[in-house]
Amino acid sequence: MNQQSEVANTLTQQLDDFIKNESLLDDALIGISIRSASTGEKLYDHIGNIRLHPASNMKLLTAAASLSILGEDYTFGTELLTDGAIKENKLRGNLYLRGRGDPTLLPTGFDTLAEEVQKNGVTMIEGNIIGDDTWYDNVRLSADLNWSDEHFYYGAQVSALTASPNTDYDAGSVIVEVTPGNTNGEEPIIKLSPDTKYVNISNKAKTVSNNVEEDITITRIHGTNHITIEGTIPAQSSAVKEWISVWEPTGYALDLFQQSLKKNGISWSGNVKQGVVPNKADLLVSHQSMPLSELLVPFMKLSNNGHAETLVKEMGKIVHGEGSWEKGLEVVKMELAKFGMNTETLLLRDGSGISHINLIPANEVSNLLYTVQEEEWFPAFLHSLPIAGHNDRMIGGTLRERMRELPGKVKAKTGTIYGVSTLSGYVETSQGENLIFSIMLNNLLDEEVGAEIIDKIVNLIAV
Repeated sequence: MNQQSEVANTLTQQLDDFIKNESLLDDALIGISIRSASTGEKLYDHIGNIRLHPASNMKLLTAAASLSILGEDYTFGTELLTDGAIKENKLRGNLYLRGRGDPTLLPTGFDTLAEEVQKNGVTMIEGNIIGDDTWYDNVRLSADLNWSDEHFYYGAQVSALTASPNTDYDAGSVIVEVTPGNTNGEEPIIKLSPDTKYVNISNKAKTVSNNVEEDITITRIHGTNHITIEGTIPAQSSAVKEWISVWEPTGYALDLFQQSLKKNGISWSGNVKQGVVPNKADLLVSHQSMPLSELLVPFMKLSNNGHAETLVKEMGKIVHGEGSWEKGLEVVKMELAKFGMNTETLLLRDGSGISHINLIPANEVSNLLYTVQEEEWFPAFLHSLPIAGHNDRMIGGTLRERMRELPGKVKAKTGTIYGVSTLSGYVETSQGENLIFSIMLNNLLDEEVGAEIIDKIVNLIAV
């Protein structure tokens, strides 16, 4: 009997016993697929061909497809154009801000663009400020996004012209920070980052004594940019932060750009609105994002839904000339077939995995993870995966608090939606062998318990 057969027999016995005896798995579904990283040989399979909800394990498919189609060095651009001419410190014509999908554009990025306008000697624009987001279609939310998620950052709208509040790059969101007031009954202090008038805030919260528990709720009314803050916050407690999505991120980006123009002493006589850059417009300046290889880190480590959906639309735009979910997912399936996945058994509805309709068998995920090892971009793909037990959130990511007993041994993508917990990736065993695994738990009554079960299984694999 060869070594891999011995490993397979041992794994089969241990995992079969675990599944049989773990009461938390009663009436739930668990798909497990384990392969040798060196040969691709399947070492263990428990309903591995049954389609299950992947949650954010879907991002593994999106990342692989985007690296294959776009390449490690791919960047997203934002452009300033004009249909006029500069004379005597005046731009006589419209100024166009055209987005090409950059999810990493910060307020400082708009400052940079405005500074370039100033360097051209412009202090006055005799025309309109027009935002063009037509690089993608105007469908802002993926098909199956739960209505209760859309006002949080992880359900933010996708636009080709958008902005992020900080270097987590949660595009299309603002950070609302609530700090207690000085005395009981006083309204708490509200800070908005970035400071924008695109959203308005109704502060109905109260500061209370320290023996009262914090109970702050921050929500945005659907279809508006009206954010309501309610509840109580103890006088000496820490600030409460929430990342809230905006309604229509194109307008949000335009608001930040207006601020940057004013900061640089530039005024305008016309209106600020959305529109389309005419063919005759000339490029003034462009701003490029970080390359895809770097974007993969916040995307995968922090499981950024917006990045996934942006990448899907970008692939659709580049391959089919249409920045939509429909065309983008066509491209994803096309690339997955090249990696040996049986796309006939997949049901793909988005790029992030937030949909409860996505369906993928565990064996197909493990097969993908085996096949991509041969790609020249694989080091960037592997580098983007969360590493168990590493405290740095841009290294450990969503695994930083898990499997501390296996530091650096597990590199894998997490996934969590209601009733679903998943983990797929690579593990180095105590014998120094590298294995590939995909574990998908569905129909859980408590998805948080799923992470505990999965960690126990990975520990069994790593022995």
